[in-house]
Amino acid sequence: MKATTDVPVAALNGPGPKEIVGPLPVTDTAYPFGAANHQAVPEDLSDVGYVEEEFLVSGDANVYTWPAPGPAVVRTPDAPYTTRVLVRRPAKDQHFSGNVVVEMLNPSNLFDLNIGWAMAHEQMTANGDAWVGITAKPVAVDALKNFDPERYAALAWDNPLSLDDPANCQNVAADSSRTTENGLVWDIYTQVGQWLRSDDGSNPLTYGDATSHVEHAYGWGYSQTGGYLVNYINGIHPRVVEEFGKPVYDAYTVAVAGGAFAGAYPMNQCESAPPVGDPRRDLHDVGVPVMRIMSQSDYLRGIGSRRPDSDEPGDRYRHYEMAGAGHATPDELYYSAAPKDILRAGRNVPPQQCDQGPRSRFPSDIFFNAALQNLDLWVREGIAPPHADPILVADGKPVLDEFGNVQGGLRSPFLEVPTSTWHGTATGASFCFIAGWEEPFDEAELDALYKNHGQYVRAVGQSVRELEDQRFLTSYDAQQLRRAAAQQDIP
Repeated sequence: MKATTDVPVAALNGPGPKEIVGPLPVTDTAYPFGAANHQAVPEDLSDVGYVEEEFLVSGDANVYTWPAPGPAVVRTPDAPYTTRVLVRRPAKDQHFSGNVVVEMLNPSNLFDLNIGWAMAHEQMTANGDAWVGITAKPVAVDALKNFDPERYAALAWDNPLSLDDPANCQNVAADSSRTTENGLVWDIYTQVGQWLRSDDGSNPLTYGDATSHVEHAYGWGYSQTGGYLVNYINGIHPRVVEEFGKPVYDAYTVAVAGGAFAGAYPMNQCESAPPVGDPRRDLHDVGVPVMRIMSQSDYLRGIGSRRPDSDEPGDRYRHYEMAGAGHATPDELYYSAAPKDILRAGRNVPPQQCDQGPRSRFPSDIFFNAALQNLDLWVREGIAPPHADPILVADGKPVLDEFGNVQGGLRSPFLEVPTSTWHGTATGASFCFIAGWEEPFDEAELDALYKNHGQYVRAVGQSVRELEDQRFLTSYDAQQLRRAAAQQDIP
């Protein structure tokens, strides 16, 4: 791989990738796609004591097939790849918690979305966790090369099979190509995790020492890449444990993916995804803690992913459903590349508006912040997370309260002390079918519910206290919700 002049290049030995280039230089005109200070809503990471670095990671990845439940099987070995990795970490080693959240960046809009950062960066920065995003599909690589052909020239997810090889299938998905291979992602995900846990000097989480400061690595995926995690957990995780004696990832968060909704994906681009009802879509006996978190937009289609919670040592599991929360949120766009950069990448800017109005402002992050905090407590201290009932369903439909809001599920003051009806689906372009929307109560309804502003604020405060005591809210989100209620003009 050709490297830019003066960019560090490291050759690695042992498990993991073979070569690391970076951190790549950053200027006013040459910067990472999705960089924090070039998001739709820019962030200055130095305000929270963080830095951002971008690397090009190269190695050899197997392409797998997954014909039956159990570990995946090698289909084509040792295919060379180069992908990009974005790292956000505390600038000072003494502020690093030892946790790294590793996310396969969501490519559903045909470019990288930093959704894990969008949904849980408040908990990460409050705790001192690192976040790492990996470009996880060739179609997103194409967008990067459109965005900056020089910076991303070395990126490659080439199909190891020639076009005339009978095993290189003639028909692939519309977002894929016969010249590339989506199935390289599994070993890439393992190898990046191994790099972050390695003592190699190229690893930014060594902080210049001769040893990695990583204590725990947590796998994270959202929607399409949440489904990727199901493949990884069931098909690849067992292989890693068998080969290396332990997993790379100490726990997983599978977000808004399950059952018939993004519940699993093809292990390679020439075979079908495991069908609905197939045990390869189920999460049992993983050996490390797993949280699956569905939204109000997807829980019905994903209802097949429901299973009982468990605290058994080899089957630690929680299933949560976020009452009121939409799947496609404003935050996933606010905290990803700015519209001008999306256009520069040759992609369409996803709409924030649907037929019913803006995407729902419902703050999913309150649930993900608490979930990450509870997951860490589970791994580090053995403190089991709280249980929550699923959203109530009768005859295949949600059970609604008098305000039209769902009953059950993860609760919040937005439903316990309502001022709106929260819908999980909308109509319109792009992903509006999984973008929620808000239907505010009119003034007469608010006056009937709350005698005065003080009554409303006290009701929110009581709801917040209960949820915080149950560990469904972090202390900082609880404080923010109280403050927001006090500032609302209600009734």
